[in-house]
Amino acid sequence: MSVKKEPSGRRSVQVEVEVPGTPEEVWRAIATGPGISSWFVPTRSEERQGGELVCTFGPGMDCPSTITSWEAPKRFVAEGTMGPPGSPTVATEWSVEARAGGKCVVRVVHSLFASTDDWDDQLDGLEQGWPAYFRILRMYLETFTGMACSAMQLVGFSSDSETKAWEKAGGELGLLKVAQGQKWSAPDGFPRMTGVVDSLGQGMHSNAVLLRLDKPAPGSAYIGAFSCGGMVQVYMAIYLYGADAKSAVERDEPTWQTWMGERFPMPPMG
Repeated sequence: MSVKKEPSGRRSVQVEVEVPGTPEEVWRAIATGPGISSWFVPTRSEERQGGELVCTFGPGMDCPSTITSWEAPKRFVAEGTMGPPGSPTVATEWSVEARAGGKCVVRVVHSLFASTDDWDDQLDGLEQGWPAYFRILRMYLETFTGMACSAMQLVGFSSDSETKAWEKAGGELGLLKVAQGQKWSAPDGFPRMTGVVDSLGQGMHSNAVLLRLDKPAPGSAYIGAFSCGGMVQVYMAIYLYGADAKSAVERDEPTWQTWMGERFPMPPMG
């Protein structure tokens, strides 16, 4: 764990990644609603100081925050709670720093004020969650920057352990025991999807795989099982780009949603 603790009570984690692109291109990817939605989760943003930023992590799982600082194309800060009622406010600072060779460093810092260690695991989870998404961001900026993205976000839940949930989901999808660089195709019965294993999850997110896709359209897919609020969330995010992306999502999403809903049904609300 690399939570930085200060005498004031401020606790923070920092993650950064080097990506290709001009500051303006990178800013559009990390600071606008359509940009963030192209590599992370569905997001809408008012893109101004005092505006609202809302990330959607699944049905009924909106995470709203208020933009408290907006300095395009260099830096913005959004503040909101990222847990149950009573959770401390988390300030998330995003910055873009130009580097030589047509590259930029994207840096995200999550910070909160607390007098106990009770929220350190939350910060640690945020820190460990970003590397996989930053790989998707880098893919997007390397190959698809400025292109419209059509995405599928599939969310289910399991009362099994994270390992068992992943054995079930990954097993049905042919993703168990795959290796980096290995070619992969969705098994019979699923919509056609093919690609290459980009990377395997690590640490707290070890039950996950990131794929570079070539069918049904160029893009990426992040699939895994993650502990979430006392249950295990089975998650599948598919990002498609180019002329065939929208029609592929319209055609294939109902089948994927049916599979997720049948195998990992959402718990009753309320």
